[in-house]
Amino acid sequence: QVQLVESGGGLVQTGGSLNLSCAASGSISIDDIMGWYRQTHEENQRELVAIESNQTGQRYADSVKGRFTISRDNVKNMIYLQMNSLQPEDTDVYYCNLKRMRGTTWDDFWGQGTQVTVSS
Repeated sequence: QVQLVESGGGLVQTGGSLNLSCAASGSISIDDIMGWYRQTHEENQRELVAIESNQTGQRYADSVKGRFTISRDNVKNMIYLQMNSLQPEDTDVYYCNLKRMRGTTWDDFWGQGTQVTVSS
């Protein structure tokens, strides 16, 4: 089992920056896929913000490209999301996610979420 704990959310003005952190219990494997998601308006749905994979590299939602940067530290078991030029539409709950391969399937682990609020 992996436990993920996010931090770094908060209230910021339009154009400001935040750096989200996610601490993972246990070790992160280079084969783990790490990512950040945010809640959508649909119930129980989360949309991809950014994802990093050893196999495929980094991928971002179109809405955050050029503004957000995902990074990871496999030694410290941390994943980060640097968020710049924040806009009111970025307001949401952000979740850290880890996908770990187990045999032929993937296990999904989620943090509890951290609120990001961007004031206009």
